[in-house]
Amino acid sequence: MVGQSWGGAVISQAGVSDKVAALVYVAAFQPDNGESALHWIQTIEPASENGILPPDDNGIVYNEKSKFHAGFCGDIDAKKAAFMYASQGAFYARAFTSQITNAAWKTKPSWGCVATEDKTINPDIQRNMYGRSNTKTREIKGSHVIFMSQPEAVAEVIIEAAESVAN
Repeated sequence: MVGQSWGGAVISQAGVSDKVAALVYVAAFQPDNGESALHWIQTIEPASENGILPPDDNGIVYNEKSKFHAGFCGDIDAKKAAFMYASQGAFYARAFTSQITNAAWKTKPSWGCVATEDKTINPDIQRNMYGRSNTKTREIKGSHVIFMSQPEAVAEVIIEAAESVAN
């Protein structure tokens, strides 16, 4: 099971399923039991390029337009970044506060891709989470969207995880 960004919190919880053999975190949160993504994002001051805005009146979080390219996807071209900004979906802030109750990475082999130029989730936050869980980690030069800017490197990690648990 693969999770990117907040999706790492999702796979940390959903990965306990017997149908999941391994976990791959791609520039993603990896909370422990009783922790949330919000807990981790607050452990290190955000980059000045980070453009995540406070929740709007409906509780939805967006990225600030002027900071989106540099703060979210600085290593892809401006046209793709503009499309990504225009098409960002509604993301409820309360999702960041959901606490993990049964962290799958405690019992499943895990891999992590650290995005070394990430301005959304500080690379040191990624390193801290993956280090405490003994996640097999690969540093990949790129922004928060390394799956777009460095797809081959990310795919190699996913393939390695899959092959390691293949029956």
